Amino acid sequence: MKYLSIAVSLLLLSACGMPLLALAQQASAPDGPPARAMEGPPPGLLHGPGGPGAPGLPPFLRGIELSEAQQDKIFAATYAQAPLLREQEKIAFKAHAQLRALAGSSAYDDAKASALASTAAQAMATISLQQARLEQQLLAVLTPEQRKQAQRRDDGRPQAAHHRSTGDGT
Repeated sequence: MKYLSIAVSLLLLSACGMPLLALAQQASAPDGPPARAMEGPPPGLLHGPGGPGAPGLPPFLRGIELSEAQQDKIFAATYAQAPLLREQEKIAFKAHAQLRALAGSSAYDDAKASALASTAAQAMATISLQQARLEQQLLAVLTPEQRKQAQRRDDGRPQAAHHRSTGDGT
């Protein structure tokens, strides 16, 4: 349960940073979502399909020896979520862009701003939930020993130490 609490906290934290990434990349794609959202593999897949540093695995699986069958299952699960994540990224980006435009407009409408903020927040929540589901799918592919390795690695991160010291990691 402690590991799940930490993992969900990390996923929510990373999802909250996505709008900032969209803002930073707005200049490169002013009429749509950031170019990164349209190219290459889904987020988190640039870290390795078989070992440390190789492309294909989410960071929490880095360095864990995986069989070819496990690699294939992880690849399939990760790429299966890409269309949903892409759609939600587009929704969040558009809502943020419209909210920024509305905030700078002389025709500001608080109800419309609230609706746009809710739309963006819902898209980000959907992304976070999908990432949590994917992590559970990937953990189910691992052997008990591999899960222990992933947990030990995660327990050593500063964020995990913070959750332990504040008592909010159950």
